[in-house]
Amino acid sequence: MTNQEIYDLIACFDRSTAQTMRLSMQDFTVELTRGGAQAPAAPAAAAGGAEVVPAPAPRAKETINAPLVGTFYTASSPESPPFAAVGDRVKKGQTVCLIEAMKMMSEVSAPCDCVIEEVVKANGELASFGEPLFRYRPC
Repeated sequence: MTNQEIYDLIACFDRSTAQTMRLSMQDFTVELTRGGAQAPAAPAAAAGGAEVVPAPAPRAKETINAPLVGTFYTASSPESPPFAAVGDRVKKGQTVCLIEAMKMMSEVSAPCDCVIEEVVKANGELASFGEPLFRYRPC
């Protein structure tokens, strides 16, 4: 499984309502768990016999998350412009930042065509696995 396939898998999980997901392959296992409260139990039927339908939960803002632990960089060098800034429209697969781990640079790509709404991390900060780096609006 390639890094991009793993990023796509994480993005799909983020967009879903699933609370946990586990994928096992020959040489590795990926397990994703959503933090926070458990989903509420199904509502009981009203006394009049009509079924109560809960309102849909508001959708969380879409985020591009760190695929690994490392140092977050917005550009390839201090003199270069950032890969993506607030208000930029980016294409699916376009590099939005770099994560440096063990002297290796890993590109982080946009999961879909989108507009960057917020850069959550500061350039040069340590990013934890799964921590939001950008907030975006799909387009």
